[in-house]
Amino acid sequence: MQAAVEEAQKGLAEGGIPIGSVLVIDGAIVGRGHNRRIQKGSAVLHAEMDCLENAGRLGYRDYRRSVLFSTLSPCDMCSGAVLLYKIPTVVIGENRTFQGPEGYLRSRGVDLVILNDRECIRMMEEFIADNPELWNEDIGEE
Repeated sequence: MQAAVEEAQKGLAEGGIPIGSVLVIDGAIVGRGHNRRIQKGSAVLHAEMDCLENAGRLGYRDYRRSVLFSTLSPCDMCSGAVLLYKIPTVVIGENRTFQGPEGYLRSRGVDLVILNDRECIRMMEEFIADNPELWNEDIGEE
């Protein structure tokens, strides 16, 4: 999770939303990413999507041995990628400031580990308080 937190901090330092993600296969990080919607003017570059893109093209056997770490509970879009590639485990830094479709992921066989990490919570609470419009845009709220 520390590598995902470092990605979130990198995103914040770039003027973006502090959410980070890493993909691990057989104990090694194969992809890293952070939310870059603001920096890239992107509609889809959430941390998990950036991470999967940076991991490059992997085979189905690779995904099925992987663990996705994210500092925040994945949204519908990112959860869809988890399901599409059949990533079996997602480790979530926190789900207090935002909770994606965790029940649906579980119902589809994904193992979720919720850490409720203080640093992840602090980063998001501070960002949301300071940037409510950017945050609402990121999660598709008014």
